[in-house]
Amino acid sequence: MNLKKISPTSVPRALELGERYRLLNEPEQAASICRDVLEVDEGNQEAARTLLLALTDQFDKKRGASLQDAERAMDHITGEYERAYYRGVVYERWCRSLIQSGAPAYSAGEWLQKAMASYEEAERIRPPGDDASLLRWNTCARLIARSPDLMAESDAHEMHFGD
Repeated sequence: MNLKKISPTSVPRALELGERYRLLNEPEQAASICRDVLEVDEGNQEAARTLLLALTDQFDKKRGASLQDAERAMDHITGEYERAYYRGVVYERWCRSLIQSGAPAYSAGEWLQKAMASYEEAERIRPPGDDASLLRWNTCARLIARSPDLMAESDAHEMHFGD
């Protein structure tokens, strides 16, 4: 079946719809819209980010997106900072989906460590005034503080948690 191509002039409205479907917890719809936008505007970073987030929204859903789907979507993200930051988001959300599915804590913890490393990479190159990577790293650290079994005992003792 051949997909119908949207017009380049409809991109702004399509992006609004994509974000709306994400907020309505319909990530499949949002991802589909973003793919349509990327077909006519390959470098559209808003569509790339929304696609990536919509895919990660599906991680814990039956027949949802896979980690590989999200990693392939990373190819659309440009910019060293954005790639590091969103790679962290993908890994963090994958970790949370593993926790939700009852996977062994050490397995989820490995992905959490990868997320935190990506956030640290993003922190080093972040634009002035953008502390999103720090906020995400802190969220991961608090998750570890609540669930220390996510980390190997030696790794957990090496980290400092302020609260």
